Amino acid sequence: MDIASIAGIALAIIGILAGMVIEGGNIGQITQPTAAMIVFGGTLGAVMLQFPLSIILSAIKALIKIFIPGKHSGEATLKQLVEFAQKARKTGIVSLDADLPTVQDPFLKQALMLAVDGTEPSEVRKIMQLELENKSEIEEKIPSVFEAAGGYSPTIGIIGAVLGLIQVMKNLDNIDEVGRGIATAFVATIYGVAFANLICLPIAGKLKFRHREETMLKEMMLEGVISILEGMNPRMMETKLRTFLFDAKTPAGERRRTDTVSREATA
Repeated sequence: MDIASIAGIALAIIGILAGMVIEGGNIGQITQPTAAMIVFGGTLGAVMLQFPLSIILSAIKALIKIFIPGKHSGEATLKQLVEFAQKARKTGIVSLDADLPTVQDPFLKQALMLAVDGTEPSEVRKIMQLELENKSEIEEKIPSVFEAAGGYSPTIGIIGAVLGLIQVMKNLDNIDEVGRGIATAFVATIYGVAFANLICLPIAGKLKFRHREETMLKEMMLEGVISILEGMNPRMMETKLRTFLFDAKTPAGERRRTDTVSREATA
């Protein structure tokens, strides 16, 4: 569970509502079903016009990644690759065929199958890089759905505010109703701006981050299989592959030293 995502949403909402209450307002003032219908319905319609339905459905399914990271751990995958390298070094790469059923990641499994079948390292790299690029092209469209929604919703909110003001103009003879109507009209603008900057754009940013994490993990898998094919020493391979992992607790200087060792190992 990603605590940062949950805490971020809660902090943003609580902070805004608490500030409004401190200023003398109340939550009922911004609870306007009509404004919500205009903003959310208009934004969804604009997004559906821009993107195919399959991409929109994929974007909805991807929302789970905001709160739950990928099931594949970088450290666990690295450990598995090192074990495969040790086994291949002792009994030959063909012996890894018995371990294929235990590999859960489809990308790693396909790369290992190519390696076990005797495919040249350059060909394995070419085939798997092509698959990685094609999948990345599709995955990169998902954050664009939320970026588009974040771009449309403030404008839709303005449309809602203008519609509300049109209704207000019909009651210019009653100044009390005019003041109340103007306040209500601008709720749509609040919904539009808040939906864009508190929900859509942050989600797009987090999905891009998740996508980069998954891409780096797959690149590590591919590099590991290539290293096994080339007969690299398992310890050297581990040092090389660890550069694909990011650990916030690791000092930058230590990461740079690891990068240097990796380049020397592959030279």
